[in-house]
Amino acid sequence: MLAAPAHASTGEAVNPWVALAYLVSGVFFILALRGLSSPATSQRGNRFGMIGMLTAVVTTLVTHEIASLPEILAAIAIGGAIGITIARRIAMTAMPELVAAFHSLVGLAAVLVGWAAYLNPGAFGLLVGDGIGAISKVEMALGIAIGAITFSGSIIAFLKLSGRMSGSPILLPARHVINLGMLAAIIVLTALFAMASGPAETMPLIIALTVLAFVIGFLLIIPIGGADMPVVVSMLNSYSGWAAAAMGFTLGNTAMIITGALVGSSGAILSYIMCRAMNRSFISVIAGGFGAEAATGGEAREQRPYKQGSAADAAYMLEQAEKVIIIPGYGMAVAQAQHALREMADKLKEKGVEVKYAIHPVAGRMPGHMNVLLAEAQVPYDEVFELEDINSDFAQADIAFIIGANDVVNPAAKTDKGSPIYGMPVFVVDKAKQVFFIKRSMGGVGYAGVDNDVFYMDQTMMLLADAKKMVEDIVKALD
Repeated sequence: MLAAPAHASTGEAVNPWVALAYLVSGVFFILALRGLSSPATSQRGNRFGMIGMLTAVVTTLVTHEIASLPEILAAIAIGGAIGITIARRIAMTAMPELVAAFHSLVGLAAVLVGWAAYLNPGAFGLLVGDGIGAISKVEMALGIAIGAITFSGSIIAFLKLSGRMSGSPILLPARHVINLGMLAAIIVLTALFAMASGPAETMPLIIALTVLAFVIGFLLIIPIGGADMPVVVSMLNSYSGWAAAAMGFTLGNTAMIITGALVGSSGAILSYIMCRAMNRSFISVIAGGFGAEAATGGEAREQRPYKQGSAADAAYMLEQAEKVIIIPGYGMAVAQAQHALREMADKLKEKGVEVKYAIHPVAGRMPGHMNVLLAEAQVPYDEVFELEDINSDFAQADIAFIIGANDVVNPAAKTDKGSPIYGMPVFVVDKAKQVFFIKRSMGGVGYAGVDNDVFYMDQTMMLLADAKKMVEDIVKALD
């Protein structure tokens, strides 16, 4: 076996081949992030990520004294088999809660590694004299705290996204004071833990820190409304990265530091971009209570007059159009209508109609949700446009075809200061000559819980049905 990498506390020399291998894995991770920035290169990005992780894992196994290599390999095989099974069986509609669940596992892993290092510091090279070094204890405490927050916060996100828990905000009195107080307590406990010596002094401190971190994770996510879940998912992704980076410092593992920093920073940048897209405060995401103003009422006003049409009506008007812009949303994901939608678009293009897709940054339940679904249906990448690139096109569009979206086309974001989505940039579908709006019934509202004036505009035709069935019927009428 080669020498193990240097530990934070021992200063042991790093084997140059180990450092090179971790550097190579880091480069692959950077290439993976670059590839994942575009749907066209996402598959290549995934492959780079897999190669980078394989390089890091193999390097760690080869360069460390493993107590039982067969047990480690068996654990990897079991975990890999579970991952492959889940990936093959999971529906695309369940992808957001799956991502949240995986974030929780990353956080829990950081907590368990931190506790393992605390209970057996000699095995991790953390002993300085008879105890753990102060710097190592700070790194350990941060890793455990961030990991615990990520775990419990991701559990709440999973429950909300999967429908096992109401997506409405749960507002506790004085929640911000409670959160700030608990955060201050965690900082104080970390400082005391670093200065304490011996298990009798440190054990109560690390237990209290872990418990408080678990609790604050719940409290940070519970008050967040369902409409803001895409930002929550990206923020929890960032937390999981910082937890891994903190553990990397504790273990003296360069690969963990690089990977954690990449995940943490990219998740934070994505969250910032999404907050700008929703005209929200980035600080409010970190502090918790983001979306706390989301309405729990806002029931649809069914008594207002609206126009209802059929698939045949829609097909006839679509054939006559020159330019159609499709706006997909979570309703499309639930109905699994993306393949039928692409078939409809293909038929329209055969008839000389220009077709574009408009994707809002927070459409769906996780960042890039609609992009993933359209890519699965093999929609050409050059037909998919983001909000800022296509919003000006609606004034020249003959038809805005809304399928399952609601909040991202709601004009209340521009006109109603009391609306929970006020200030969020939305598609200006009201500028299109005609609007087709597919939804199951007039009785429902968007995830933000507010009614939509687009339903009742003069140029809007409501297509009330399951999204997939309606689009399939339109496709048949186009033949």
